[in-house]
Amino acid sequence: MSVESAGQGPWPGPEPGPGPGSEPGPLCPEHGQALRWFCCSEQRPVCAACAGLGGRCRGHRIRRAEERAEELRNKIVDQCERLQLQSATITKYVADVLPGKNQRAVSTASAARELVIQRLGLVRSLCESEEQRLLEQVHGEEERAHQSILTQRVHWAEALQKLDTIRTSLVDMLTHLDDLQLIQKEQEIFERTEEAEGILDPKESEKLNFNEKCTRSPLLTQLWATAVLGSLSGTEDVRINERTVSPFLQLSDDQRTLTFNAKKSKTCADGPERFDHWPNALATTSFQAGLHAWVVNVENSCAYKVGVALGQLPRKGSGSDSRLGYNAFSWVFSRYDREFRFSHDGQHEPLALLRCPAQLGVLLDLQAQELLFYEPASGTVLHTHHASFPGPLFPVFAVADQTISIIR
Repeated sequence: MSVESAGQGPWPGPEPGPGPGSEPGPLCPEHGQALRWFCCSEQRPVCAACAGLGGRCRGHRIRRAEERAEELRNKIVDQCERLQLQSATITKYVADVLPGKNQRAVSTASAARELVIQRLGLVRSLCESEEQRLLEQVHGEEERAHQSILTQRVHWAEALQKLDTIRTSLVDMLTHLDDLQLIQKEQEIFERTEEAEGILDPKESEKLNFNEKCTRSPLLTQLWATAVLGSLSGTEDVRINERTVSPFLQLSDDQRTLTFNAKKSKTCADGPERFDHWPNALATTSFQAGLHAWVVNVENSCAYKVGVALGQLPRKGSGSDSRLGYNAFSWVFSRYDREFRFSHDGQHEPLALLRCPAQLGVLLDLQAQELLFYEPASGTVLHTHHASFPGPLFPVFAVADQTISIIR
């Protein structure tokens, strides 16, 4: 007899006692009867009294316990079959697939290792070739300068000897000739004087100087910038000096972000260090020697300037003396809309960029007296400037659209 749900079929009657020789099963703690039924609602075995009209499971879905057990046995069998199939699949995978994977991994790693060695070997060979070429150029330039100096030494030695001969002759005439003899020597005196006047005084000549341009190499510059970019040992923690920030700019709490505001701030206290017209700001620290690098996020701005400036850069007024790139105190990379250029002392050099950089890196090598701007994402050098910087340099910034931020 099976009761599938309340109100369907007859309810369980009194349970017969266990047959002779059979083991009595667990009994219901409430009614003391055998647990021969299963309550699907409470998910537990129950006795006939529990499942009856007056029992606690009245109205619940009831099944015979042996039916439930048989269902579970079938599920276990199905699960065991699935586990057996899964085990067979795993065994086959371990035996057939993983050895091949391992072999391919070893082969691929070997090929990758060879590729790295090959490429770095090519880079090394190129570096060695470039090093040899540049050192030969340096040696050649040194020899040229040395030879020019030797030639000058010989020339001026001969000039000195000639001048000494002329002077000795004139002094001899002056001291040993009487008036008549001296008059008779007037033509000779004139010729000697004219000969002496033909020997010009020494003048500065670039031929006597070592030309440092012989060491400039686009390849070396690119490799050098990439090396500095890959090694952050020279990267500075640049912060902006709040006392220099223009009233048209807002400085973030971490002193790294400048935001442009077309309306001049009325709460910004004026001071001798603050730019009062152009939207400029200087960093807190300056650099006097060594290699320094910092990166600025410029992707949100279409009008900005980034570079270096001397501390004596004027701060007041709307003239060019306080406008970045328009005076002798500042060197900047600038963007206005789609136009890029490098500016210093009113001289503006247009830069042909294929795309607008999202970040702008600055490298300042004070030993080489070199200022370099690059794009960190690609390592592309955007512009290089060589100059004799006359004093300590501050990172300098200007923004007239949205925001720029120092990344590091």
